[in-house]
Order: sequence, then C-alpha cells, then structure tokens
Amino acid sequence: MSFNRLIADDFVVSADSITAGLWTDSNTATITTFYTSSTQANSTSGNYYLNVFSNAATSSLEFATTYGNEGGSGSLEYNSTVPGKSYSSTIYGQYRSLVLGDENSSFVFGEISASDFWAISVDRNRYKESLFPGSLTLVISSSGGKLSLTDNSQAVTTVTYNDAGRVYQLVSGSAGSVYTGVNSNGYSATSGSYGWFLPDIATIILNPLATSASINLVPTRTPNTNGNNPWTLTKAIELGASFTLNSQETITSDYIFVRPRSSEFNYSENPSFISGSTGEVIYSSFINNPTTYITTIGLYNDTNELLAVAKLSKPLQKDFTKEALVRVKLDF
Repeated sequence: MSFNRLIADDFVVSADSITAGLWTDSNTATITTFYTSSTQANSTSGNYYLNVFSNAATSSLEFATTYGNEGGSGSLEYNSTVPGKSYSSTIYGQYRSLVLGDENSSFVFGEISASDFWAISVDRNRYKESLFPGSLTLVISSSGGKLSLTDNSQAVTTVTYNDAGRVYQLVSGSAGSVYTGVNSNGYSATSGSYGWFLPDIATIILNPLATSASINLVPTRTPNTNGNNPWTLTKAIELGASFTLNSQETITSDYIFVRPRSSEFNYSENPSFISGSTGEVIYSSFINNPTTYITTIGLYNDTNELLAVAKLSKPLQKDFTKEALVRVKLDF
C-alpha cells in the first residue's frame, strides 16, 4: 500500500441544486385527486388539521390543511368559561411563533394585515430540503369560480426573510408566472396578496380576505362554532383538481484529484511478490519493469484512519511511463 499527501489544490467544492416531483414519494409533480380519512377527521387531531392523501388505496400522506384565527373564532372553545381559547387560536399561535417568531407580530399579506389564515403543510416525507420556488401551481375552486395561485419568486429581485426562512407572496398565476389581470403585483391592493409561500418549511399560507374577494372562498368565523374550516379549504383544492409543486435539494460535492505520477505507485506490496525466506522480489521483471494495476483509492486522515474508499470502474494500468489523474467525488 502506498500513500501520498493531498494538498489544498487537490480539492474543489461544488454545489448543485436538484429538483424532483414532490408528491407520492417524489414520483410526480402534480396530483389531481385528493382523499381524506373520516377516522382522522373525527378524532381529536381533526379539530386541528385534516390530512390529505392522493390515493385512497395507499397510506402516502401528501399534505395537511388547517385554519388559524387570532381571536379563536371558527372552532369550538376548549372551555366555555374562557372565551377565545380554541383550536383555531392554538393553530394561529403556533404558526405565528414558527413563521414570525414573535407573539406580537401580525401576518401581513401584501400590504394588508389579516387576523386569520388557512395553511397547507407538506408532509416531511415528500421532500428532502425545501420546496422549489417557481414550481407552484395550486388551483382552488369555490362558488365564485376557479383561482390559480403561484409564488412571485420569478417576479422579485429581492428575497424577504423571516423566522421561517424565505418568504414569497402568493399571487394569481401558474408555475412562477404572474397573471397581471388584477394589477402588476398579481393581487388586489384592497384585500392583499393571496398569502405566503414558505419553501424552507414547506408551508403555504392562504389569506382568506383575498380568496373571499376573488372566488367567494370564505371561512366560518363564528365564535365557539365548529366551522370545519380545514375541510372548506380541502374541498376547494379537490374541486380545483390540480396541485403542482417540486422539491429542491442542494447537493454539495467535494472533488478530490488524486495524481499518481510516473515515479509513484509502480510497485506492489502484495506478499506473493516477495520471498518469505529471503525477502527478495520473486519475479525479476518486476524489478526492472514493474507494472501495477490501481483498483482502489483510500482517503486517510493524519492519524492514518480510513475515511472513504473509491473504487475504479476498471483497473488502471500503471508503470514508469504512465501518469494518471483520478477524480474522486464525495457527495454530502
């Protein structure tokens, strides 16, 4: 076995972005059918959120819908003697802490503050790192018609950040292309944007003020009432029958260039080449005209610990007349 110390020039780091279909174990980017479980909907968890599947015959969860209201309206109160403390107020507080990081902050969609919202949270098994901005097309339908939504990542030059990472406005459009029928922003100035697209936590937040003005998609806001608002949104998605979204993952690759020069790695340390009694090389041709075949490259640290092994696709012939350059790629 022979060793050669690597230097800084032997290392190159590269980062590549890889996208894939989000749904059903990353096999497709679009789903058109949506199913829910009556067992889950009627359980305690159904008061908080509703799980949505793309296939009634499988257990592959795609996403969940929920509704949050700052004043607790639209859902039953935990205790009638404590007004405003309900399932929807808990959801509102959880998302406010997760997204805004401040219990005194408000959700501002476009230029309009809202006291309630719908949320779509993609199941963690559907993606590896984040959602892919510009790939979203969510069609929702209600009594007022159909609405196609996308994010404005392709229309802005400066990205906004909060505690949830990147924040893009939801606008009327598809696949990152903004429809300008309302105005140049893709949404109404009086009701605000249609919500937020939060790719780093795989969440879409919908603004009920905008959906109400556009297609009459309105949540129930009656205090201490089971408004079944997660189902209202899920039904609108089911009627829209098209939800397109991709996942995104950054793969960092460390390229290591190993250079066996003409004078190096020409002799074998295999014991079969050495006489056990005299310690001499058995084959004279191996003395004057040695030839070896490189099959494996091992990467060691300074304490001689093997960290990684690279296998060549086929043995690489090496002698005093040949030099080689082997590129080892480490993905992490």
